[in-house]
Amino acid sequence: MLAYVLRRVAYGGLIVLGVLFFLFLLFFQVTDPDDIARRALGDKAGPEVIAQWKANHGYDKPLWPWQNPVDNLFVDHFRRMLTFDFGRSDADDVLISERIRAGAGPSLTLTIPLFLLGLPLGIGLSLFAAFFRETYIDTAGVFLAVLAMSISILLYIIGAQFLIGISLRWFPISGFDPDPQVVARFLALPIAVGLASGLGGAVRFYRTVFVEETSRDYVRTARAKGAGEMRVMGRHVLRNALIPILTRVVLEIPFLFTGSLLLEAFFGIPGLGAITVDAIQGNDFSTLRTMVFIGSLLFITGQILTDISYSLVDPRVRLE
Repeated sequence: MLAYVLRRVAYGGLIVLGVLFFLFLLFFQVTDPDDIARRALGDKAGPEVIAQWKANHGYDKPLWPWQNPVDNLFVDHFRRMLTFDFGRSDADDVLISERIRAGAGPSLTLTIPLFLLGLPLGIGLSLFAAFFRETYIDTAGVFLAVLAMSISILLYIIGAQFLIGISLRWFPISGFDPDPQVVARFLALPIAVGLASGLGGAVRFYRTVFVEETSRDYVRTARAKGAGEMRVMGRHVLRNALIPILTRVVLEIPFLFTGSLLLEAFFGIPGLGAITVDAIQGNDFSTLRTMVFIGSLLFITGQILTDISYSLVDPRVRLE
């Protein structure tokens, strides 16, 4: 197993290097550093001001190593990303690492409750629908799940803000306060919207997995031995469906740290998702490059952890 883990980590490292190479092409070859400076300073900035801004942000260096083997943007880009020295924002010169540390707390405050509430709720409703499979309860559940999947999250956000926030005035529609006494009031509405918008897809996926497991030979054997349907669903079907469940769950965990772009942007939560949206709107290329790299790194880490976790929940899986 150790050899497999080391091999997967090595493959993951190569993918990270590939991501960094494409990021370099996108942000430095396709987008010229002069364009980055003009977007930050405005079209009316003179050549001297642009040259000084590029020098302050390190964009005045040659692009490729063959142009200057010692000091160039290509090597500097890889060095900064791989050592997590992300530099300063193109928009306001704030250290990107400080901005990430400040945004990680609000993002986790939102995404962790969403994850902890959404996972058991989705699995529980899916088991309920699979228990009543091929009945009107199952049909109604699948219909509602597909309907929930078909509605854009923007409609959930706008509808919840108007109905619950403006009309009923139960919760604020925007803002964030880390004070433990009031933070739940600010997070209640975005958490409810996140659960409502994501529950349909989760129920549809888990229900399909559970119904497929009910047709397996071991389920028919358990029923033939006199096991009740509740016992079959709870002990046999759920246990043997852990591989696809684990795949979905482990892949979601790394993105808890990157936040939810739309929820944070619309509800005024100053998390990492909001930082990404602000970077896009403000042409902050250095921050945007950093957030894309962090998201890619977390996704690759999640893939490796998913493969490793298979052998922990299913002894039939051997990692070689």
